[in-house]
Amino acid sequence: MDRRTLIRLGLATGAGVFAGRFSFAAPAAGQNRLVFIIMRGALDGLSAVPPYGDPDYARLRGELAIAAPGGANTALPLDGTFGLNPGLGFLRESYVAKELLVFHAIATPYRERSHFDGQDVLESGLTQPHASATGWLNRALSGLPAGRRGGESGVALAQNVPLVLRGPAAVASWSPSVLPDLDADTLQRIADRYASDPVLSHRLADAMVTDKLATEAQSKPMAASDGSMDGSDATTAAVRSTAARYTEQVKTAAGFLCREDGPSVAVFDTTGWDTHFNEGGGQGQLRGRLAVLDETLRTLKQNMGEAWPRTAVLLATEFGRTAAANGTRGTDHGTGTAAFLLGGAVAGGRVIADWPGLSGSALYQQRDLKPTLDIRSVLKSVLHDHLQVAKTTLDAQVFPDSRSAQYLPNLLRA
Repeated sequence: MDRRTLIRLGLATGAGVFAGRFSFAAPAAGQNRLVFIIMRGALDGLSAVPPYGDPDYARLRGELAIAAPGGANTALPLDGTFGLNPGLGFLRESYVAKELLVFHAIATPYRERSHFDGQDVLESGLTQPHASATGWLNRALSGLPAGRRGGESGVALAQNVPLVLRGPAAVASWSPSVLPDLDADTLQRIADRYASDPVLSHRLADAMVTDKLATEAQSKPMAASDGSMDGSDATTAAVRSTAARYTEQVKTAAGFLCREDGPSVAVFDTTGWDTHFNEGGGQGQLRGRLAVLDETLRTLKQNMGEAWPRTAVLLATEFGRTAAANGTRGTDHGTGTAAFLLGGAVAGGRVIADWPGLSGSALYQQRDLKPTLDIRSVLKSVLHDHLQVAKTTLDAQVFPDSRSAQYLPNLLRA
């Protein structure tokens, strides 16, 4: 809770208002950190990670196809079959530096096409929507090694804690206030007024420390743009506003995570991936949004500083999009998609895909990229290898009914 929100809610309303105080667990020095970024709206994996080497790709995608590497607005090369969208320059640098893993033809167990239900499955970690009021990441936090429990082990950069972080483990949330800042004199008078109250004085002190931390984190300079957004839709006012919001979120997330007594995990959302209209290929709407995300991730790395080598960042979406364009130069809700694992702790430089192909007979229901990798395999592997959650806990409590989702070796550095 930031200090402005605390004042807005009213100090006189009682201690229940301040139940979300920040009192993070006290981890050992050098503890690993995990950031989970939800890409709400269904990312087009065939545009984010174009399989330009597939013989059916260009024909199937038509004007949305991104050409093989070799010029402006073409794919950024990965392994000869797959590339990255030209807006993802930082991710390409990370791949070369072996700090990025790309997963393709990946999906949750959900096979319908509702955003609401698909996001519920992505966040609950179960096989059916609305089957649990708790999320897989919160259940995993409850299974952290004993020395890393206590206090709040996770933080959501949002007004409300998303499903993935809801559950028995204590977590916190933070979001910027739209109210004007308060001067130091006013804050001191409020602190003096409630100094004799043992509950409210502690809540106020916690809120002021948290807000100071967030403010300091946001004051760090943003990484310089690599120019990938210049001349694209990302220069519009709306996209610039989104970029500013994402920058504030990742700077604040880094501020929390870099503390030795900070949380183990942070979660925040990105939006705008529901590209039914005018999606674009090597240029256009989706490239602009990907470029904003790319610069956001660059800023996150910059602000994590010395903690980056112990950090993993997982980006996932609820499902993919149709393999072919629709009648409005976009794509509709699909199935298989792409996901990313980024960070200094990642054993990167690889594309992990059991590629099904894009021929008519290979498509799922004759319309979508067929999923061949269960995202729970990635989640289980990262939680076990990076956060040391026991496999027995993961299989029985965090992802029940996930026996078919096998663990993937060597996703993280030894």
